Amino acid sequence: MAQNEDWYGAETATFGDRLAGARDAAGLDQQKLAEKLGVKVSLIRAWENDLKEPRANRLQMLSGIIGVSMSWLLTGEGEGPEAPDEGNMMSTDVKDLLVEMRALRGQIAQSGEKLGRLEKRLRAALKD
Repeated sequence: MAQNEDWYGAETATFGDRLAGARDAAGLDQQKLAEKLGVKVSLIRAWENDLKEPRANRLQMLSGIIGVSMSWLLTGEGEGPEAPDEGNMMSTDVKDLLVEMRALRGQIAQSGEKLGRLEKRLRAALKD
């Protein structure tokens, strides 16, 4: 498996991680990307923090602006930037912790979504 797939793959990175990485690789800060897309910086932050996801039309524009495929943004597979070259900057232990933290963040996001669905079902049941 290539380093790019390890770093940005579905099991180690979220949509927000990939968006932030591609934005950085494209040489854009959040403000510049927001201007190019015609959205508020707070929306870019929400996407990068996995609090929201862009609609299909914005996703298409976003992928074009930062030079990656929509598939890569969503899954980590396809055309995307190379993984950051960390060289000797991080020990293996630190890298392993970072990967574990990223995976945990993804699990937390999924749990939040599940909690939202359960709450919706509970509210519907209480209305009956």
